[in-house]
Amino acid sequence: MERLYFAFGVKFPLLHYGADLQTNRYQGGCSFLYRRILATSSRLPKTRTSQGPSQAPSGRPKKRGIHWNRKRKANKGEGEKNKKLKKGKVFSPGRKEKKLRFIREGSKPRSLVSEFGCQRWREIFCDVRNPSPRRRGRAFIYIQVRLFATQSEYAERLATVVESENQCTSQMRLFIEQISTQQGKIVALEEAKQVRDEECAQLKTLIRDLERKNLQSSISEKEVPVAAVVIMACNRQDYLERTVESVLKYQRSVAAKFPLFISQDGTNPDVKTKALSYSQITYMQHLDSEPVHTERPGEIIAYYKIARHYKWALDKLFTKHNFRRVIILEDDMEIAPDFFDYFEATSALLEKDKTIMAVSSWNDNGQVEFVHDPEILYRSDFFPGLGWMLTKSIWDELSPKWPKAYWDDWVRLKEVHKDRQFIRPEVCRTYNFGEHGSSMGQFYKQYLEPIKLNDVYVDWKSVDLSYLLEDKFLNHFAHILSKARPVDGPDAVLKAHSVDVDVRIQYSDQRDFERLARQFGIFDEWKDGIPRTAYKGVVVFRYRRTQRRVFFVGPDSLKQLGIE
Repeated sequence: MERLYFAFGVKFPLLHYGADLQTNRYQGGCSFLYRRILATSSRLPKTRTSQGPSQAPSGRPKKRGIHWNRKRKANKGEGEKNKKLKKGKVFSPGRKEKKLRFIREGSKPRSLVSEFGCQRWREIFCDVRNPSPRRRGRAFIYIQVRLFATQSEYAERLATVVESENQCTSQMRLFIEQISTQQGKIVALEEAKQVRDEECAQLKTLIRDLERKNLQSSISEKEVPVAAVVIMACNRQDYLERTVESVLKYQRSVAAKFPLFISQDGTNPDVKTKALSYSQITYMQHLDSEPVHTERPGEIIAYYKIARHYKWALDKLFTKHNFRRVIILEDDMEIAPDFFDYFEATSALLEKDKTIMAVSSWNDNGQVEFVHDPEILYRSDFFPGLGWMLTKSIWDELSPKWPKAYWDDWVRLKEVHKDRQFIRPEVCRTYNFGEHGSSMGQFYKQYLEPIKLNDVYVDWKSVDLSYLLEDKFLNHFAHILSKARPVDGPDAVLKAHSVDVDVRIQYSDQRDFERLARQFGIFDEWKDGIPRTAYKGVVVFRYRRTQRRVFFVGPDSLKQLGIE
């Protein structure tokens, strides 16, 4: 092989391709060529060296090798050779005759034979009359190049296949991810469907209960209701029972004017059972499965649920049942004997004076030592809440922009109430006994527990409330304030105690107000620049269970009231 390598003058990995050729399954093609070249390589001329031609053992120059076919002609006659050579057979030179391959005339050539054609193949490799080593070398080089080209072609095809396989794998992974996502959505939809099915079942039960109790029987067809009364409940069955017993005690005689509702937020079974046990009360249930997302970390979720419940209940009463007014109570309140007469008397003010936004039965400074006269009512710039009445027109304004939480503080914003006032009594018509609730007892011991609940019946039908109209109340309140004696200095508490008339104390800002409020023991809280119970910046309360009034007067209050 080394001699053949230098004879051609080209560096080819002959042994490597020879190994491939020997393992080729087309034995009549490449392997035949390889054996043919090996057979002829021994007869190629030897390579010259710098010392001249090689010497024979006898000392004479060795003759160049001649082609095996010519040597055969010299030794044997042409006729004898033709006898031994059969048609279509090729014999290896210098060896025993051996059949290598039979090429049928007209048969389809295979492997490399197809590249040249049968006739060309015989001419180059099989024809004994064409023994040129140079031609065989060229053919061998050509075959080597063709093999390399074929390998390159199949390598490119293999790379294409690998790339296609990678693309298929990526697409398969993408499909798997999409299937996983769809499966997650399917699971979520199934859970939502289950929740909806439960809600539908509860609604069907509620409808049957309403049909059984016959809502229309609680409302007289001959008398238009003054206002619907709704008790907002959740999960405090004992509190609800105490509230309902207090309300029914005074509502039975005016049931046609004030139809009673219980609106439960959630599915507490004890509360629902207790609410349905009252035949004269219509039961409503608010089912909210939507998760709550607080706007700030650490907030109490209950305030968000309360806001949703209020909006749902008021929408039902104003829109579905079409009430003109609604009174809102909570499940931890007791009411005064004149509760319903009080709201019936003030309902006319709501319709007549559009500067009144709502009527409340609560006074934040209604503790026992700060109240005296149960017939006195005031206008206030601060929303009291805790037992209050509003009209359908006001709710139509508030409902579209109802807040997600803290609805009571939201109503106290100036941009919401728009300088409209609220009616409040001096002596409360509701009492809050809910020490345990969403507010977790905030201010309860100090401000809520000492509240005075009115226990005197007031005939509100005989009381003239026209002084509460906007133009009249401004003059009325200014007249009372102008008669109060001004008291100044750090010993204002002592001076107020020593005089026997109404007093007024000027405060300069919120900090000064809070200092005075703590000295007297009243609420010192502000919301959006307004102190609790204030009207035009003036906070009024009774001094230690007497008839004397104490007025905390703001820096601009006298000017707003027209007092020089």
